[in-house]
Amino acid sequence: MKINIVRLGIVPYDRALDIQRRLLERRIAGEIDNTLLLLEHPPVLTLGTRGDPANIYLTPEELESRGVQVFKVERGGDVTYHGPGQLVGYPIIDLKSIGSDIRRLVRNIGRVFTDLLDREYGIAAHYKTDKYAGVWVDEEKITAIGIAIKRWVTMHGFAFNVNTNLEHFGWINPCGLSKGVTSLEKLTGREQDMGAVRDMVADYFAATFGCEPVSAALDELI
Repeated sequence: MKINIVRLGIVPYDRALDIQRRLLERRIAGEIDNTLLLLEHPPVLTLGTRGDPANIYLTPEELESRGVQVFKVERGGDVTYHGPGQLVGYPIIDLKSIGSDIRRLVRNIGRVFTDLLDREYGIAAHYKTDKYAGVWVDEEKITAIGIAIKRWVTMHGFAFNVNTNLEHFGWINPCGLSKGVTSLEKLTGREQDMGAVRDMVADYFAATFGCEPVSAALDELI
């Protein structure tokens, strides 16, 4: 089974959301294979289906002065921050192709990062479920996970803190959990090569899901 890997740069959140929705409809129609988008966003906040605006600490005026938009989206979870240095992945996957099991999908996404952190950096991480869903190093989250499904096809996905400005998480109560966050840069003590990390994530994702990764251009799929 193939999976298209689409490597993008920094993409505005609303543009990425439109891309996801268009690819989702094409995947539902069987016009494209499973696809993983890998990209970054300018600073932005998103509220999931259980999102509480009270978990955003900045006022609308403060958000506007920083050029930060807020989007309400259909993924699970509460409030999440995205920004440069954070690798975001949006899997557009037909669940029927991987056993029709959403828990398995989310668990495997968690495994991508626990395996990568262990094997490539010697960092012990663990995957948590329920309201703590994501990948954690001790009591700090390094990867957030939130999925939406339409007609058995997924969208939204994960956000992996690589060189993320962690001070920006002070704008919110991350995922409504009042917990800490960390990044690969913080854990290793050095800035990471985003391109190299992106390629590792693509490889680990494909291997975890038993897929053959195929590099694809966005205009080939939309």
